[in-house]
Amino acid sequence: MILKRATTPVLILHLLAACACGYIVLPEDVSDDGGGQDMGWSGVATMIDDSAEGGLRIDLTIQNDTGDWSAMWVREGADAVMRSDSGTTDCETVVVSSGGHRLAPGFRMRGVTMGTASETEIDMLHVLCGDAEISAESTLSIDYTYVRGRYNYYEEGDNDLDATMVVELGEVASSLTYPIGEAVEDLIITPNFEITAMNDVLIKLIGIERTAGVLQCEWHTFNPGEYTTYVHIGEPPVIGADGIIYGRYQTPDLVSVPVTPAGGETEWTTEVDVPADATGLYMLLSVETGKQRLYQNYAVDITNE
Repeated sequence: MILKRATTPVLILHLLAACACGYIVLPEDVSDDGGGQDMGWSGVATMIDDSAEGGLRIDLTIQNDTGDWSAMWVREGADAVMRSDSGTTDCETVVVSSGGHRLAPGFRMRGVTMGTASETEIDMLHVLCGDAEISAESTLSIDYTYVRGRYNYYEEGDNDLDATMVVELGEVASSLTYPIGEAVEDLIITPNFEITAMNDVLIKLIGIERTAGVLQCEWHTFNPGEYTTYVHIGEPPVIGADGIIYGRYQTPDLVSVPVTPAGGETEWTTEVDVPADATGLYMLLSVETGKQRLYQNYAVDITNE
């Protein structure tokens, strides 16, 4: 099995250099190009089991080194090859993907929520390589596709990039911390933000509650304009200290939001299933900004919730 790109349009969102709190305004001249150097995605092995069902199993952690918000997936027909002293092996089972989500630059992950709206499951990132034999010099190479920058519905697929991830298998990484692998200056914002969204609508997060394995967020918008407006944010997922993204991906404009009337305000809630023992959470928030179906992304520190 190869885990491929999500069937719904992929959320492509741009890195915002935001202040740590307070009032946030997206500059009009912001570019779709990320500010950091694009090194693609990297991966390390976190467990190697040569007695696993299905053959040699390699658990992986992947990190966004693109310098911008980015998603990755193993493209259809892509190669995943393990090379060792005894030769090469094509690995038929490749579960390596961000699940459609855009991950913040410098963040790392090892699992993601997949499945349908009615039945989800957590997929841990891994590769199965059959009867391959491991050695100290073994490597695993995975061809993948990724995107970086803001998500614009009307430019879907125009900026896909192909690359190859090479994982050294001679040493297993056993002491990684999640989700921040490499800190990016001015990336993280606190929950008391106020963001200027589409049509100058102001959006705030006014409440967070965790009950019975559910993270519920309460949102507030104020519309200073003369026309009613919808501001889509989807169902924002979170990633925690266990390196797992909680929340099934779907494009944010497919998730219903209430209208914010001209000169008025509105409130609504979003929910995502998060285990009660998941800690150190960061929200991966996308906000419709500038125009319809154009989204900006924010990493919100909710580690104290």
